[in-house]
Amino acid sequence: MTLLLLVLFAALVFEYINGFHDTANSIATVVSTKVLTPRQAIMLATFFNLIGALAGTAVAKTIGGGLIDTSFVTIPAVLCALSGAIVWNIFTWWLGLPSSSSHALIGGLCGSALAAAHGNWGVLKWSYIDAKGASAGLWPKVVMPMILSPLAGFIIGALIMYILYAALRKATPRFVNKTFGKLQLVSAAWMGFSHGSNDAQKTMGIIALALFTGTKAGTLDNLPEWLSFLRTPTFDIHLWVVILCALTMAAGTAAGGWRIIKTMGHKMVKLQPVHGFAAETTAAAIIGVASHIGIPLSTTHVISTSIMGVGATKRFSAVKWGIVGRMVWAWILTIPICGFIGYSLMRLAHFAD
Repeated sequence: MTLLLLVLFAALVFEYINGFHDTANSIATVVSTKVLTPRQAIMLATFFNLIGALAGTAVAKTIGGGLIDTSFVTIPAVLCALSGAIVWNIFTWWLGLPSSSSHALIGGLCGSALAAAHGNWGVLKWSYIDAKGASAGLWPKVVMPMILSPLAGFIIGALIMYILYAALRKATPRFVNKTFGKLQLVSAAWMGFSHGSNDAQKTMGIIALALFTGTKAGTLDNLPEWLSFLRTPTFDIHLWVVILCALTMAAGTAAGGWRIIKTMGHKMVKLQPVHGFAAETTAAAIIGVASHIGIPLSTTHVISTSIMGVGATKRFSAVKWGIVGRMVWAWILTIPICGFIGYSLMRLAHFAD
């Protein structure tokens, strides 16, 4: 029981860190364009992250049961997965790199599950057809979106920006800035909602997996009656888990993440309100679709490449590609490093038994 409570605590710590680590995803552009102050932007993102987090559970079900064989998963494995993701998130936040919390969690989960299965690679669900007849598993839900979503962000962001350039070619700069300063409030709110609808669900899935695993192993058999709601004989996302994760992410978002906001909103490319609107609208639409079909997308990758695509329409050199290169390396390394940390911690847990 103590170990399960530790897992729940670690999951909420991860959710809180995810909130302030990925706050920049929602508000970097609206801050850099000076439409809102950082404090105002964080309040906006906090509210819409909370609303988005309550919007569904499709992503949570993918994380909790769609990527690994849960029959091999133990509560220590879940704790090791969370620990790997937390370490990487704090490290990249300290460096100001907008890495993916989603991929950190997925990498940690795959690594710890592989160690729990004693190196049996069959524990990882690479590709299969789910009960609804849709493609599922690591390849269609993680690997392909990891490649395609940044490309979509860059291309669609640039395309929307070119369309806006054509539509506004006769408009005055004052009119454009005033109009899109207002419209960016809408796009920033949509981005906050989309971010909450995708990222908050990942921790919901992890908590549900821990409760299901603990119930199956008999760890929760002797719980007092007032804690009986923790027993989860089938993999379900309970309402209290949804509400708890939503509130925790909102609290983390309220804490802000100024290091990453500076990288995405100020260092990567200089934006005006029209650019911020195009980038946020692009990213929010892509993330919203992914949340609906249960893909645990990297919101970081999508908004970052949307900003790149929009910025590149000004002129290709407007994007500071050196900073982009550092970010891409962080993206590439996230899953293998977190997988290695999760695997190593789980192996240490085996030796300690």
